[in-house]
Amino acid sequence: MTGTPEVVAPVGAMLGEGPVWIEGALWFVDIKAPCIYRLGDDGEVARWAAPAPVGWVMPIAGGGLAAGLKTGLHRFDPTDGSFSAWVEVEPGLPGNRLNDAVVGPDGSLWFGSMDDSEEQASGRFYRFADGKVSDIGLPSAIVTNGPAISPNGRILYVTDTFAGTIGQAEINDDGSLGPLRPFVTIDKSDGHPDGPTVDADGCVWTGLFGGWSARRYDPAGALIETVRFPVANITKIAFGGADLRTAYATTAKLALDAAALDAQPLAGHLFAFDAGVPGVPVNAIRS
Repeated sequence: MTGTPEVVAPVGAMLGEGPVWIEGALWFVDIKAPCIYRLGDDGEVARWAAPAPVGWVMPIAGGGLAAGLKTGLHRFDPTDGSFSAWVEVEPGLPGNRLNDAVVGPDGSLWFGSMDDSEEQASGRFYRFADGKVSDIGLPSAIVTNGPAISPNGRILYVTDTFAGTIGQAEINDDGSLGPLRPFVTIDKSDGHPDGPTVDADGCVWTGLFGGWSARRYDPAGALIETVRFPVANITKIAFGGADLRTAYATTAKLALDAAALDAQPLAGHLFAFDAGVPGVPVNAIRS
């Protein structure tokens, strides 16, 4: 059984997202601020302003960080806080932004986009490999989340947040996908599935926006654990710590009215708890 979530970084994010464990520190973002955070092993939190809404940061093989901004893929240098444009993604969709991502064992970056106003089904899923971005051919959505990838690198999990569904597809050797199959459907009364993450046992964790919890599903799609939080909007889980058994959870104040904010003074903070199972080490982007 997991431990009780506790606040480890009281940042009060409007839309905390994208937690990832990189070289002994937990990196995450506030999409709406917009900014990037780093929680060090000394408990200190560093913050960098971003020039546009930012969904995530990921390590790059050979050194450096990539950031998924509204304006595309950028290189981010924390030594001076600078961002440099790397790859355009959707130049013809200025209302979209990048939202969530994962790096596969082969160094491919898989990520999604979404309508920043959350109205149009203009969000797509992409793969960045060999220096180019490719649409991977999955259905469009208003809000995409994930992808997440199984420990063996063979299964891709993708979330359509507004539809309440997590789907799965086989990843072929050439990076193409097999047919998309249902994995989990979550009733809207239980919250909306947000960012998915896979642990070392191949189980899928998902934050529930508006659901006061995170859930863990086994590889067959059966719900095997629920972790309750003192805040409503849980956006994503990431594994970190020396043994990758500490689960970090980003949360959000977004969509909470004044009364809800008064009742949830911890909304938007970064939480951590003992996951009881290790996560999977983060891969670096090979461009």
